Amino acid sequence: MKQLTARSTRLSLVLLAATLGIAGSAQAGPPLICHVISIGNAKSLPWTDVNSNIAFDPSYNVKNLAADTLALLTPSTPVIVRMETLRRATIYARQDPQAAKQLLTRLYARANDSDSAGHPDALAWFDAGYLVECYKQWIGRNLPHMTDGLRMDPNPAANLDGYAWVTRAIGLRGSDAEMEFAAALVTLDGPHKGELSGHAQLAQAGAGYDKLLAINLASHFIGNRGQTMAEMVSSVTTAKN
Repeated sequence: MKQLTARSTRLSLVLLAATLGIAGSAQAGPPLICHVISIGNAKSLPWTDVNSNIAFDPSYNVKNLAADTLALLTPSTPVIVRMETLRRATIYARQDPQAAKQLLTRLYARANDSDSAGHPDALAWFDAGYLVECYKQWIGRNLPHMTDGLRMDPNPAANLDGYAWVTRAIGLRGSDAEMEFAAALVTLDGPHKGELSGHAQLAQAGAGYDKLLAINLASHFIGNRGQTMAEMVSSVTTAKN
């Protein structure tokens, strides 16, 4: 992709820093669920409003979730598109515990099979790990004003460490700014917070060469509402002072 200007790159770095500062904001919500990932014209699971974070299609047959999701996660699918597809899949999965378990099982089996074949698949391990972390932020959790009326089934990924699989994927794939961005979002909170800055720096380093990543760094948190990322991090810094 065409290299962005230095000004755009600097803006992306500020915006990423803002993204990493929203964890302490009460209005933010789970970052892997509440932040829509912009994928342009790429194909993903059905959604009624691509700018809305929880605009699932009520007519979608969740029984097809595993098959439909795997069909979208092809070797040529960019990591950014995988992130949004897995985000949507997680929101659908909460509607049906069997669909949730089936999707997780199939993604893990695909990754594990690649190991058994002697050709570990970085993207397969990324998909399984990122789904685990999405599940942890959404399935079985009671989030005021967000999950009212939704099922409270146990989380099938509760005892799994998706971050470990995501970092394994990064090791297998090598330099990948989009995976680093995903890992940074995963480590906004929880037991791996100490790894956040490292992933953020590596994502920043690749932002100037990845237009889709830069677009996502420049987006608003939770659609087009509220502050921009830069404004949000400024307010967080002011509050700390």
